[in-house]
Amino acid sequence: MPTPLRINGLVAATCTPLDPGGGLNLSVVPAYVDHLIDRGIRGLYVLGSTGEGVSMTSEERRDVAEAFIEAAQKRLPVIVQVGHDCLTEARALAEHAERSGADAVSAFAPPYFKCDSTTRLIDCMATIASGAPELPFYYYHMPAFTGVRPDLSQLLNAGAVAIPNLVGMKYTDEKVNEFQSCLESAEGRFEVLWGRDEMLLSGLGVGALGAVGSTYNIAPEIYLQLMDACERQDLKAARAWQLKAVRMIEVLLRFPIFASIKQVLAWNGIPLGPCRLPLPSLKRDQGLRLRHDLEEAGVLEFVLAADPSHVMPVKS
Repeated sequence: MPTPLRINGLVAATCTPLDPGGGLNLSVVPAYVDHLIDRGIRGLYVLGSTGEGVSMTSEERRDVAEAFIEAAQKRLPVIVQVGHDCLTEARALAEHAERSGADAVSAFAPPYFKCDSTTRLIDCMATIASGAPELPFYYYHMPAFTGVRPDLSQLLNAGAVAIPNLVGMKYTDEKVNEFQSCLESAEGRFEVLWGRDEMLLSGLGVGALGAVGSTYNIAPEIYLQLMDACERQDLKAARAWQLKAVRMIEVLLRFPIFASIKQVLAWNGIPLGPCRLPLPSLKRDQGLRLRHDLEEAGVLEFVLAADPSHVMPVKS
C-alpha cells in the first residue's frame, strides 16, 4: 500500500514553459528544475493551477509530466496533478503518471458538474486514483477554483476505505482549524500539505511540515527563513519573514499573478514564456512596473537571489 511522501519543506507549484506562440517549450525544464533545487525546493507539484494544467490537452499534459519527471531524476519527489472534468481522462493521466515514474498523483474535484455530496466526491476520486494504484494519491482541496467544499474529515476517513492509495491532500484554503483537524485525522496518518503562501506561518503553527506554493518558485529564501525561525521558536522573526511574503504577494496580485511569476523567473535566467488564454500574459510596461513595485516593497533582492547565501537577514 502506498505511503505518504512526508515532505518536510517547500514544494514548488511549477509553471509550464511555453513558447511565444503558446506551445510547449519543454527544453527549459531541466534548467528550471535545477534552479529550484539549488534554491532549496524539496518537491515539485506539476500541472496544478500555476502550471495551467486545465488549459492543456491531455497529450500536452503527458509531455509536461514526463519532462519534469525526467529532469528531477529522483532528486526530489514529483507530484503530478491529473484532475479533469472527464474522470476517464483523469484516470488515464494518473495511469500515465505512474508509468512515467511520478512519485505521487493529485486531483481536484470536477469543477463544472459539481459533486453534490462528499460521498459523490469520494467516488470521483476513487475513479481517478485507481489509475495509479501503486502511487500515493493526494486530494487537491481548492474550493476557490472548484466551488466544492466537502466534509474533509469524512473525505479522509471514509475515503481511505474506498481509495486504498489515499494518503492526504493539498489544502489550499484559509480555515486553519479545518486544516489542523485534517492533520490530526486517524492519529496523523494523512499528510496534509499547506497551500496558502501568504499564511504559511499559520499552517506551521498548527503542525504543517510541507507546503505547496506558487511563490516558492521565486522567493523560497523568504519561506525557508520563516520555517527556520519557527524551528528556533523565534516567533518575532517568523512574523517578520511572513510579512515579507505578504508584501511580495500584495505586489504580485496587482498584476496577472502567474504571468508575474514567469517574469520573475525570466529575470533569473529561466524563460518560461507567456501564459495561455484565458489567463492574461504580462505586457512590457507591466513588467517594468512589477520590478519597480517589488523593489519599493523591499523584496526585489529576494526574488533575484540565485544564491541563498546572498540573502540579507530580516531584522526581528
